[in-house]
Amino acid sequence: MLISLHVKNLALITETEVHFREGLNILSGETGAGKSIIIGSVNLALGAKADKDIIRNGAEYALVELVFQVEDAQTLAALKALEVLVEEDGLVIIQRRIQPNRSTFKICGETAVAKQVKAVSELLIDIHGQHENQSLLYKKNHMEILDSFAGSALLQVKEALREEYGAYLQIKQELGGLNTDEGERAKELGLAEFEFNEIEEAALTQGEDEELENLFKKMSNSRQIVEAAGRAHQFTGNGDQSAADLVGHAVRDLRSIEGYDGKAKELADELENIDALLNDFNRGIAEYMADMEFDAQAFADTQERLNTINRLKLKYGGSIESIFEYQTELAEKIEKLKNADAYKAQLEEQLAKKQAELERLCAEASEMRTKEAKRLAEEMTDALTDLNFLDVQYEIQVRGQQELSSSGYDDVEFMISTNPGEPLKSLGSVASGGELSRIMLALKTVLASRDKIPTMIFDEIDAGISGKTAWKVSEKLGRISRNHQVICITHLPQIAAMADTHFMIAKQVIDNTTVTDIHEMSESQAVDELARMLGSDELTDTVRENARELMRNAKEKKQGFV
Repeated sequence: MLISLHVKNLALITETEVHFREGLNILSGETGAGKSIIIGSVNLALGAKADKDIIRNGAEYALVELVFQVEDAQTLAALKALEVLVEEDGLVIIQRRIQPNRSTFKICGETAVAKQVKAVSELLIDIHGQHENQSLLYKKNHMEILDSFAGSALLQVKEALREEYGAYLQIKQELGGLNTDEGERAKELGLAEFEFNEIEEAALTQGEDEELENLFKKMSNSRQIVEAAGRAHQFTGNGDQSAADLVGHAVRDLRSIEGYDGKAKELADELENIDALLNDFNRGIAEYMADMEFDAQAFADTQERLNTINRLKLKYGGSIESIFEYQTELAEKIEKLKNADAYKAQLEEQLAKKQAELERLCAEASEMRTKEAKRLAEEMTDALTDLNFLDVQYEIQVRGQQELSSSGYDDVEFMISTNPGEPLKSLGSVASGGELSRIMLALKTVLASRDKIPTMIFDEIDAGISGKTAWKVSEKLGRISRNHQVICITHLPQIAAMADTHFMIAKQVIDNTTVTDIHEMSESQAVDELARMLGSDELTDTVRENARELMRNAKEKKQGFV
């Protein structure tokens, strides 16, 4: 669950930290107090687009930090698969630092990118804002919702579908490339054969270019090499007063006294070894200089060969290995062009097999969707009835045999009738904001039983409802909060009364600066807040008693939840 939210220098918030609890967490406050900033900060931490103007005036940066407690073994395994280093006590810390020109994310102290944060957040939290209701109006989203309900079995079929569809398109594209006239095919064949032969005639060998470049470098600098080597030869053993000559004199002098002192003999032996090494060195450098005789023809041949190799690299790849790979592709292309009719027939056969397999997978996916659509419709009908849709009909139509695609050939549409005698209509024709809010809440309730996401946030799910319906929504949120942590922003007292923990969001002026703050309320403060939400201008004893009655009613309802 979400343990805490820490916000610093964000919009009207100087710095605040909220510690959420299990069950139903209610956030309320006057209009304009900054309730949207709280949910907005959570979204920012999870990767929402951040405008530099969100940084509090005068501050260098804004900071948002979320701390989650994870206990579920399956979720922990999924986090491990995402390479998240969960703390020993199961804590997952997501932090975002927003600066005027950049943002940085961290997960458990390690730098992350927005894509990683999104993947982690999908395991931990589900945020429902007012705009999400509108997504129900678009039929293109209905299949995704149904597939999410269907779960892993359908997901496996869809993964196979995507793979097969990709292979199907590749064969189809290749087949389309063969549908050229004879003249075009002859030109293409001629070019492929020319390029193949050009590479073949070059008779390249792996690593040849590197060897030639070293040889060319050596030849290009042969004069400097010979001069330097000659001087070294002269200094060490090919002239009067050379190192070898002087060492030889020194050896003879030490030999003349070795009979007088054992140490002198040791030094004479050591110096004699040095003399032998110098002689070996001089023979080696003499041979090296002999090999360095400049051969103009060899130099020209090396230069020409390098030019040939570099020209082929420029045309067919940046390395000899790449040239060989291209030549292999050319050989395959030549074979296909020479046997175009046979190859076309082979591709057509492969395409037919892929299409048959695609249709089989599409039919399997369609069958699963049809089965799951019936179950989802039944669960949605029950959930909508709980939300005061008294005579609701809910149906999910799965129309198969559409055009093949990577997700199947189905067309999925949610249909609903909310009044007796009315025909089923697409959700896109539902105009009431209150109805859309309740339909989305019902959907979230049903999906929550499947996805096991521990924390759910609702931003004003109560839009457009009141009275008895408000109580129904309140009860539904209360039931969800028995198995999930729920955080809900509301302006309705019926929903606020159901709170396990109630937070006040308030705006105040400190030192001529407007700031937003949030704090957990005591029971007496929660009573006063409910009294305010009931619409009273003055907090009288009567109004407070009405608020307490709301809380008692909510408590009785919660005791009946399973």
